[in-house]
Amino acid sequence: MLKWLDILNFARNGNPVAPRRVDKSDQQWQSELAPETYMITRKKGTERPFSSQSCQLFEPGKYYCVCCGELLFDAEEKFDSGSGWPSFTQPAAVEAVAYHGDKSHGMTRVEITCNVCDSHLGHVFPDGPEPSGLRYCVNALAMEKK
Repeated sequence: MLKWLDILNFARNGNPVAPRRVDKSDQQWQSELAPETYMITRKKGTERPFSSQSCQLFEPGKYYCVCCGELLFDAEEKFDSGSGWPSFTQPAAVEAVAYHGDKSHGMTRVEITCNVCDSHLGHVFPDGPEPSGLRYCVNALAMEKK
């Protein structure tokens, strides 16, 4: 189980080895993705809070990267954070998500990306429920639930 110190270590010292790589040009991504999905995943955008019904859906399933199809999260780790974005306590596998220091918008945060295709997912925070204490705050448009 990942904890906040693990996240900080990855962000500072390097991420887990990705299970595979998907690399495409920006032009390829733009032609393959819907405009809003492209802006979120490839340009580090953020959807409006509470803009997706995904925050209130808690049935079983798995969440995959909308860009490359990599398994990111399991619904068993999903919880209602009240933040306005789908939230999870752990990734589906340690190597599924990469971590990057983010000092944009006058804040210090840890950005999360798909470790396979570098798709922007959202951010992770140390204010989630126990036992991990983590809250992976993810843009719903960055994931596809199956």
